[in-house]
Amino acid sequence: MLIRGLKQLLGYRELLVSWALRDIKVRYKQTILGIGWAILQPFVLMVVFTIVFSKFARVPSEGNIPYPIFSYCALLPWTFFSNSLSFATQSIIGNSNLVRKIYFPREIFPLAAITACLVDFGVASTIFIGMMVYYHISVSSTIVFLPLILLLQIIFTVAVALVTSAVTVFYRDIRFVVPLGVRVWMYLTPVIYPLSMVPEKYRTLVMLNPMAGIIDGYRKIILMGQLPDFSSLAYTAAVSLVLFLVSYAWFKKAEMVFADVI
Repeated sequence: MLIRGLKQLLGYRELLVSWALRDIKVRYKQTILGIGWAILQPFVLMVVFTIVFSKFARVPSEGNIPYPIFSYCALLPWTFFSNSLSFATQSIIGNSNLVRKIYFPREIFPLAAITACLVDFGVASTIFIGMMVYYHISVSSTIVFLPLILLLQIIFTVAVALVTSAVTVFYRDIRFVVPLGVRVWMYLTPVIYPLSMVPEKYRTLVMLNPMAGIIDGYRKIILMGQLPDFSSLAYTAAVSLVLFLVSYAWFKKAEMVFADVI
């Protein structure tokens, strides 16, 4: 079923692209800033965190890196992750009329939502490039690991989104649980603080969170010019792949009754 589902999805790749473009247009339709909101969201959070955590709470960065770019480097991928879950979770019930009328792979909906958020991620990254120039941070050869870390994040995000989007069809409470859960999840991930700030005895526990290794990997290869923690990335890869295989298989089984339940 899994292989057949992936082959079928490949056949609908043009629909996936079209639906992702449609999501982007609908999301920013009749807004003043348009896709500028993709930049504003992580940027405003960076400013707030810099004032609250760096100036008042005196949360340190790492390696003498200015706190604004230190936090923004983590907020970019985190915003991509949180927005992806937010939009993907409601993507199926938000298109209930289509689910009842026509058949095509239902995973198109959450995947399109994630693809649209990936475009936002790319747009918001332009500010990050400008910040690197401003703070005189040069790119080192470790940047070659960026596609690997991004791929791991996408796989993990898709795996989680398949579960939340499908469960929401049966239990609408998930729409409220996910934003709350993601907010708590952020504080359990080294986004606004460095991993080195976590006491050694709790660090292993923190690194059981796949997003912790991903965020730490981004900072290491981009800001510090260091190699990522390969043991952490290997763990993240294993969790992401297993979770994806299990969640996708369950999603394909659950989608058979979506039209009856939704």
